[in-house]
Amino acid sequence: MIKKILKTGLGLSVAATVLVAAPEKTKLNIGFIALTDCAPIVIAKEKGFFKKEGLDVHVIKEGGGWPGIQQKVINGQYDFSHALAGMPIAATLGINGNANLVALLSLDFNGNAITFGNKIIKKMEKFGLDKTERPVGSEPLKKYIDYKHKTEGDHYKPLAFGMVHPVSTHNYELRYWMGTSGIKPDQDCTIKPFPPPTMPQNLIAGNIEGYCVGEPWNTRIVMKKKGSALVTNYDVWNNNPEKVLQTRADFVTKYPETTKAVMRAVIKAQMWLDESWEHRKEAVRILSKPQYVKAPVKVLEKSMTGTFQYLAGHPSEPNPMFNVFANYYAAYPFYSHGMWFITQMYRWGQLDKPVDMKKVIESVYKPKLFEEVAKEVGYQLPPSPWKVDGVDKYNKFMDGKVYDPNKAVEYIYSFKSGHPKVSEKDLKAANSWEGSLKTAQPEYVCPYGPAGCADPKYVTIGKK
Repeated sequence: MIKKILKTGLGLSVAATVLVAAPEKTKLNIGFIALTDCAPIVIAKEKGFFKKEGLDVHVIKEGGGWPGIQQKVINGQYDFSHALAGMPIAATLGINGNANLVALLSLDFNGNAITFGNKIIKKMEKFGLDKTERPVGSEPLKKYIDYKHKTEGDHYKPLAFGMVHPVSTHNYELRYWMGTSGIKPDQDCTIKPFPPPTMPQNLIAGNIEGYCVGEPWNTRIVMKKKGSALVTNYDVWNNNPEKVLQTRADFVTKYPETTKAVMRAVIKAQMWLDESWEHRKEAVRILSKPQYVKAPVKVLEKSMTGTFQYLAGHPSEPNPMFNVFANYYAAYPFYSHGMWFITQMYRWGQLDKPVDMKKVIESVYKPKLFEEVAKEVGYQLPPSPWKVDGVDKYNKFMDGKVYDPNKAVEYIYSFKSGHPKVSEKDLKAANSWEGSLKTAQPEYVCPYGPAGCADPKYVTIGKK
């Protein structure tokens, strides 16, 4: 059966009608974690984008954390899910489950922060911490750790921190931030996984000194005046990839039209979210409901509507790019972004054998499928699925490093902090394609509206 869909850019004028095949499977389950970046999935449901694609979607809040999400996608209880960008890569590599999962699209950029309890903040202030600095570096924490080593000697007790999953952006961001000052995360600290909603209670209970998590679980602790969110992941890496929409590779093969219908609906939701700050406020009211994030509107607004609550007892600070859902190609699954996660898996010793990183990421990330769907809904495409990060104004790393996928192996071994289990020589031998990728830098643009945009001057919607 073939049906027509009206191709619009939401706020854009009607461009064309496109013939698409009807979905093979219409009743679907999509799992998510109670975080604000589940918004594209929730909005696709609540604003009728799934329904307009002929889909009957049940969105399900997962109570078992990211391991629960992963297991239910692998065993088929969830047809699709909200996922950490590293999860489908790790599962395909056999280090997080064992299944060929795929990342159909990126759900967002940024959205995380590193939050510290009041006790350790006071310790770091003795070693030069300025809470109002942006970005806050890890040097004060390094000096405090050095002091602890000196005073405790052989009885040194590592500092405990939390993150959401071993292959999460949060784990790698926290480690990256620590590593910029020479902290050795697995010697100077312990970093443990916790389900996102449990982070605040674990900090309050004294189980951890701080954590890296998505919203609203940073703002929660700040609003309680039990700590402050000193660093966002935008501060660590401007416009970094965060969550993806994942499914099994065999599902895409069996239900190609269903897959494309889900992708169209989610991309439309992403465009809607970045079209205006009024849409973001509406999204906050929806996300606050018990079946979704279940957090007060005033808490969710702190990060979703153009600001971020860094410090307890202080006003929220402007931060329009804390959540980006569609602008600056945030929905596009860049191969180079996916490969960055593999570099971190090697850097921190999670992979113990050399693999062809290009072959792996091309089996997991699906930019070609995305491009087909994007054209049907009017989503603007970048010039290449491969790009260099760390060179443009809005994709810099806090330490000034450059990540070029053509030099991925060299990049892994360029860090002073890390403990790869594979030699540089062996990894280079498995990646003889290095230097052959055709990278291209996308221009910073905001085609869908002012929400999630660095400055209104970059908004192109309505301009000729």
